[in-house]
Amino acid sequence: KRDVKGLYAKARAGIIKGFTGIDDPYEAPTDAEIVLDTVNNDVEACADQVLHYLIKAGYLKDGEA
Repeated sequence: KRDVKGLYAKARAGIIKGFTGIDDPYEAPTDAEIVLDTVNNDVEACADQVLHYLIKAGYLKDGEA
């Protein structure tokens, strides 16, 4: 069960308003800094892509991760 806190159930019941994907539409980012292809890449490849981006963007130093 993924809704361990019951938030989706509460949103569907109308207890929580403005819940993305229930009564508030999902808005895909228009200018994402990084996009991961999780359909065609495994977790390790996606993690490598994130780490490479963080190093290239200066958030991490090479060898820190």
